[in-house]
Amino acid sequence: MPYETGATVRLTREVQVTEKGTAGLPGPLFLGEGLMGIVTGSAQEASTAASEHVALFDEQVRGFQFDASASYLINDLRQKVIRASGGGAGSGTQTLYRVRFENGFVLDGLEEGWLARV
Repeated sequence: MPYETGATVRLTREVQVTEKGTAGLPGPLFLGEGLMGIVTGSAQEASTAASEHVALFDEQVRGFQFDASASYLINDLRQKVIRASGGGAGSGTQTLYRVRFENGFVLDGLEEGWLARV
C-alpha cells in the first residue's frame, strides 16, 4: 500500500543504514523494528541508468543544509530526474520512502514492505 507524505508508519524489520543515510546496504548503524516515524517523501526507483542519474544528483546536493522550501524544490527536481531517466510506470519501478523517525533520524530508500501504517 503506498504511503502519502505525512503518513505515520513504523518499521516492520531491522534496517541497516549506509554511510550515505540510505537503507538496505551494509553500514555501521541499525534502526530497530517497531520504530515509528513520518513519511517525508517518496521516489520511484527505476532502472540502473535512472539510479545512476539520481545518485549523481544526490551527490551534488549532499552536505548542504536547506530550508523547507528549498528542500521541497530539491525533492521536486529529484523526482523530475527520475522521470526523465525512464522511471515511468511499468518499467520495473518500485517506490522508496524517506522517513523522519521519532528519534530524529531521517532515512531515505525504505522499501514499501519495510513499513506499516500506524
